[in-house]
Amino acid sequence: MLHYAVVFFVIALIAALFGFGGIAAGAVGIAKILFFVFIVLAVVSFLFGALKGR
Repeated sequence: MLHYAVVFFVIALIAALFGFGGIAAGAVGIAKILFFVFIVLAVVSFLFGALKGR
């Protein structure tokens, strides 16, 4: 999931470089959502791993 967030961020950078502001804003929005979903899933995974190892 983090890979997809990075891919959308790169797409946003390239789109912004070529002047496609709407596409860049959309790609950044998707990248932000994917990044925060990744963070939440990573924290949940770490918590369950810590509880399971107990």
